[in-house]
Amino acid sequence: MKSICLFSLLMLTCAASLQAQSTLRIRGSDTLGAKLVPQWAEGFKKSGGDSRFDIAAEGSSTAFTNLAAGTADIGMSSRKVKDEERTFCKTKGVFLKEFNVAWDMIAVVVNKNNPVASLTKKQIQQIFTGDITDWSELGGTPGPISVYTRNTSSGTYKDFSSLAMRNKAYSKTSQKMAGNEQIVAEVSSNKNGIGYVGLAYSHGKGTKALPVDGVAPEMANVRKYPYARPTYLYTNGEPAGSVKAFVDFCLGAQGEQIVQQVGFVPLSVAH
Repeated sequence: MKSICLFSLLMLTCAASLQAQSTLRIRGSDTLGAKLVPQWAEGFKKSGGDSRFDIAAEGSSTAFTNLAAGTADIGMSSRKVKDEERTFCKTKGVFLKEFNVAWDMIAVVVNKNNPVASLTKKQIQQIFTGDITDWSELGGTPGPISVYTRNTSSGTYKDFSSLAMRNKAYSKTSQKMAGNEQIVAEVSSNKNGIGYVGLAYSHGKGTKALPVDGVAPEMANVRKYPYARPTYLYTNGEPAGSVKAFVDFCLGAQGEQIVQQVGFVPLSVAH
């Protein structure tokens, strides 16, 4: 009987501990949410942070719909919030607070066996708009170019459109992928494939990242690479409690170290 009572007391103590432990719901960007934020979460817990994490990386747009709906404590975005998204959040009583947490570089990747060694900004624009459709037009092995892009909820999709395509329409034959890793998988298995991914995904097996106008997507080139961009976390107003503790961790020395380890560009390097 004594052992049963002790076991019951232990179970009650564990249950109370779990109940007291907060769960941080983080929603948004695949670029941030597939690698960087999970590593931040692990680092935060190892440093003594008393939180569990519920992370869903389904595209930057979902950061703001979830914050507005009250289904996220933190939003991840690889692009800056749009005016209409900020306004929509306000109509729901959510006033966004923005934190620039790291820099990224959108790398253009091709199959590792593609003989093309570099591209110009103009050529990239022509490829992704469909004005150039065969590798022979770029000095490569003849073959139809297979273009892979992110889906429309992606911040990277919108940033690449702005930075590389001057907001021109994507080629009608381009194939939309859910995430960076899916693009890497498609390009690595298709000798005629081309796509774009965040810097942390640019060394995927079977692919290679091309210099753009002679500038390689490498951390040291962040100030001159044409497709570099900031990335963000968003909260509902000034963060407090476990939300503030986690954001502070991400922006602190340990957070910056993880940024670099994962393959993003720390703020101290980008600024």
